[in-house]
Amino acid sequence: MNVKPDFSKGISHAETAPAFLSVWDLHAYYGESYIVQGISFNVHEGEILALLGRNGAGKTTTLRAIARLGDPQVRHGEIWLDHARLHEMESHEAAVAGLGLVPEDRRIIPGLTVEENLQLAQIVEPKGWSLDRLYDLFPRLGERRKQEGVTLSGGEQQMLSIARALARDLKVLLLDEPYEGLAPVIVDEIEKTLRVIKEQGMTTVIVEQNAVRALELADRAVILDTGSIVFDGAAAEVLENAELRAEYLAI
Repeated sequence: MNVKPDFSKGISHAETAPAFLSVWDLHAYYGESYIVQGISFNVHEGEILALLGRNGAGKTTTLRAIARLGDPQVRHGEIWLDHARLHEMESHEAAVAGLGLVPEDRRIIPGLTVEENLQLAQIVEPKGWSLDRLYDLFPRLGERRKQEGVTLSGGEQQMLSIARALARDLKVLLLDEPYEGLAPVIVDEIEKTLRVIKEQGMTTVIVEQNAVRALELADRAVILDTGSIVFDGAAAEVLENAELRAEYLAI
């Protein structure tokens, strides 16, 4: 769908008090393809929000838009984090403001060990989690701290990618398909870790095709369909609504 909306009335969300993470009237494009079509939602401090939908619904585009990556192009809307105007920032400024994206491809830096990947993040943001705290959270990484990061297993690379985000002074963790391609036992381990992170107050947005696992982890859910929100409410409500899951999540 490529209908172009009228933005002539301007943006007014600044007149209200935003939530901890607030997305308001977000419109995002890839070229002239209109992907995210005016969505608004809030994430409360300390909660886990599952951002769900079928393939092509706009989930990853939304995460990338929040992270201010420049691709997709955000043509209208506001994004606030703890009263900071992310929509006026470049991606590196949003990262300094406390936003951390763990992308689906993990992007472990070649040639660096596990520990060097973490130390590099701490050079930029030294107020994040300490190495000892990260190794307590991810014992496997502690065991492999001198191993080159790209030689780890897929699950271990996912752990490293999450740990690298936490090594910075983080307020919101954005996870794009953290369970993709992982064995069930590794998914269990990462889910357990995310619960620990939540207990320590981390606000998290998770995009995941394994919707049931994401819903079991999350407090709330937002479901997208062709770039628009069709549900915003308790995750438990989606788990209990077979008709809703079948229509928008194919489960």
